[in-house]
Amino acid sequence: MPRGGAHFSTEELARVLSHYDIGVIHQVKPLTAGSRHVPKVVVTSEKGKFVLKRRPRGKDDLGWVAFSHDVQTHLANKKFPVAPLLPTRDENNTILNLDNHIYEFFKFIRGVRYDGSPEATTQAGRKLARFHLCLDDFPLRGEPEQVSFHDSSAVRRHIKTIGAGKKTSPKKQSQTTAEALLDLYNDSSIRVNKLGFVSWKQQVVHGDWHPGNMLFSAHKFAAVLDFDAVKVAPPVTDLANGMLQFSIVASPPPRLASADAGAGRKPPSQTGGKSDPADWPDYFDEDRLLQFLNGYRTLAKLDKKKLNSLIDLMVETMIAEAVLPVAATGFFGDFTGLDFLKMIRRKADWLSKNRKRLTELISL
Repeated sequence: MPRGGAHFSTEELARVLSHYDIGVIHQVKPLTAGSRHVPKVVVTSEKGKFVLKRRPRGKDDLGWVAFSHDVQTHLANKKFPVAPLLPTRDENNTILNLDNHIYEFFKFIRGVRYDGSPEATTQAGRKLARFHLCLDDFPLRGEPEQVSFHDSSAVRRHIKTIGAGKKTSPKKQSQTTAEALLDLYNDSSIRVNKLGFVSWKQQVVHGDWHPGNMLFSAHKFAAVLDFDAVKVAPPVTDLANGMLQFSIVASPPPRLASADAGAGRKPPSQTGGKSDPADWPDYFDEDRLLQFLNGYRTLAKLDKKKLNSLIDLMVETMIAEAVLPVAATGFFGDFTGLDFLKMIRRKADWLSKNRKRLTELISL
């Protein structure tokens, strides 16, 4: 079993797998990709290859999981590439609730990780547009609360917690960084609100459209894998998040970045590894930003106001994603919170200072 993270016991695996009609099991191997708090295994049996996942605490609300499964079923019925959910043998239910844990069982999808190529980047944007189009008619009765990273009181509260110096140190630098992030966040929120955000149509969005949540085959999009952040919000928030995730430069890339980014590995601009966030550049990969957006626009139209909102929405989502874990734990993954937030501040500053130029580029 993987070290340092959640895992299945042998007894637990036997009990869970007994609920599925997959025939004789040949092999069970841990799957270490993704969160260490979410145990996953690859199961090989006489009926195929599958992935078993136990949902973590806090993301195991039955109503919310059922909503997420309805979304995935809706997409599958429209031939959108998702990993099919397997129902249980006796209850024919894609949710297995056993001993106060919720389990999900998927068919295994073959593919490689995002390789940073223009083709894969454009494909990722185009598939996000199709994702939104497929869910345009999804019924919103009993859906989760409509939330987004935009103009969020929770985000502001977490920034102020960081500024109080309770989770990060030294206190003076925490305060200065938090104040700068709050100013950047507020400025972007105000500009987006003036563009009419409150009146924009809301629907189901993915909420976490980034390279680690998808598979490719020969630069072609093979499947989206993770629906843990699915929510209801204007689709433009999903687009801005995707633009951020595919264009952020996390570590200084080597001179021959395109030649070094092999299939199955994240490209240099998508990996932080153990590098110091202080060494990460301020700038974003503008080519990938445009490739992703142009892929999206091949299927979905965006009016001028939504185009003008994208850079500010990128600022908001980047700050929101960084401050939530830092406020709670003092860390962002393996990085100390203050060091990571200082880097986020530099990148948000860069986006803000280049907003006019980038907006003119994406409006062409």
